[in-house]
Amino acid sequence: MASITRFHVGPRLSETAVHNGTIYLAGQVPDDTSQDIRGQTTQVLAMVDRLLAEAGSDKSRILMTQIFLADITDITAMNEVWDAWIPAGNTPPRATVQAKMANAAYKIEIVVTAAQA
Repeated sequence: MASITRFHVGPRLSETAVHNGTIYLAGQVPDDTSQDIRGQTTQVLAMVDRLLAEAGSDKSRILMTQIFLADITDITAMNEVWDAWIPAGNTPPRATVQAKMANAAYKIEIVVTAAQA
């Protein structure tokens, strides 16, 4: 039976779980909610980078991404940041939807599944 490794385990959720070489990240949200969508997206993608590295991977190994936007009209600005961040030739399957956020100050939340290196 394959083990499950969890990182940053809290009472409600873990930030990361790894099973059979697959990394599952919890939804990542910005720390500084005073920023616009570009700033919040940059923050969240930096968190994704850090968590993937900690679990033995990187953004070139993302298998799937789900992006939740508080306002879908922010998609163009968010995509500008995303396109500059994701390595060419390694764009994963992705869904982007508008959603009501748990905190009204969040403009974005990103969920990632990736393969370990």
